[in-house]
Amino acid sequence: MAVPEIRNKHRNNSEMHRVMRQLKKNKLAMIGLVIFAIEIIVAILSPYIIPYKYNAMDMTSVQKGPSLVHLFGTDELGRDIFSRVLYGGQYSLTMGVLATFISTTVGMLIGAVSGYFGGKVDNIMMRILDVIQSLPNMLLSIVISAVLGSGFVNTIIALSVNGLPAAARMLRAQIMKERENEYIEAAVSINCSRSRIILNHLIPNSFSPNIVQATMGVASMISIAASLSFIGLGVQPPIPEWGAMLSAARQFIRQSPHMVIFPGLAIAVTVLALNLLGDGLRDALDPKLKN
Repeated sequence: MAVPEIRNKHRNNSEMHRVMRQLKKNKLAMIGLVIFAIEIIVAILSPYIIPYKYNAMDMTSVQKGPSLVHLFGTDELGRDIFSRVLYGGQYSLTMGVLATFISTTVGMLIGAVSGYFGGKVDNIMMRILDVIQSLPNMLLSIVISAVLGSGFVNTIIALSVNGLPAAARMLRAQIMKERENEYIEAAVSINCSRSRIILNHLIPNSFSPNIVQATMGVASMISIAASLSFIGLGVQPPIPEWGAMLSAARQFIRQSPHMVIFPGLAIAVTVLALNLLGDGLRDALDPKLKN
């Protein structure tokens, strides 16, 4: 199996280089990638670069508008909104990325097993996913969050369950096509274990659509996480998660609109960047664009 595995690795490397070349040609996708990369770097470095502590209160500067002292203004407790938006990126981005990673990884394993074995295994797994998918995404997240309680970890769990069906079904469809190829028959003929066939051959050659789905899934997860925090079921104050900041600021939207505008812009820019990147990846992975 050494030679086929070397060839398979070489093919995967060539495919990755082709995708990167196509992606670099898409200016909007690169803009989205750069914006998201900057947001991640800023979120990681936020404890060291924010001008004020995110929970530092100044009762002499309550609900002040944007200025040179407070770039995004202050909230109802005199806390610097610029510092809170930067620091809050740690929570919002982490929830979106972690929830997407968990749901995609687990969903891909479910989809791979279901697509490879078929029959009763496929039927049972798909019916379970049907039950999960029968509920609207937001409603399902609300139900899980209400059962588990609010909080950072529980919100990630609620979001992860939400993304399982889409990831599983996407890979299952690809696996059902890929399992008919000759190299799978060759692997079976030399008694290659089923787990090795799934993990070493089927998944690496089938998960490209899941990359695009996961990229756009991060944007969706961030939006849902913000919505959960907005209704009091996600991350709770005083943690400066973007949705929690919107929730706390909604009662002051008329007299201090800046308290809503800047956390809302943070969410909007992040979602836009990820959607641009996802569109670019979809085009780059399109087989019709291969040379």
